[in-house]
Amino acid sequence: MSIEIDFKKSKVNASYKTIYLKNETIDKINQIANKNDTSFNNIVVNMIEYCLKEGLTS
Repeated sequence: MSIEIDFKKSKVNASYKTIYLKNETIDKINQIANKNDTSFNNIVVNMIEYCLKEGLTS
C-alpha cells in the first residue's frame, strides 16, 4: 500500500488546528513537499487522510 498525494489545489470547507511536531519530522515533510512541488500542509493533509482511509488509526 502506498500513499498517493493529491496535488489539486481545490478549496474545501476546513478549519484551522495547531499541532506540534518534532523539528526532524517537519524537516522530512518539507523535503517531501519540496521534492513534489507542493505545500507542507498538502502533504500533512494527504498523510492524515490516507491513514484514516486505510484504517491505520485503530
